[in-house]
Amino acid sequence: MKACSYDNAVAEATFKIIKTEFVYPTTFDSLDQITIEFCDYVNWFNKIRIHGTLGYVSPEEYKQSFFKKAI
Repeated sequence: MKACSYDNAVAEATFKIIKTEFVYPTTFDSLDQITIEFCDYVNWFNKIRIHGTLGYVSPEEYKQSFFKKAI
């Protein structure tokens, strides 16, 4: 089976967003600071930040609306 060139597209797009929004504009003083701020960023990314592929709602809102439709 031939590999699909789009297999890694979602992961690569996500890492690009993380680099441009979190890594490049920030200077970190320690590994502990990176760890704490990255956890905050991931929480914001998953629960608050709107995503175009989800109809411009946060993943949390999308998940809640999905489960409401399933009931």
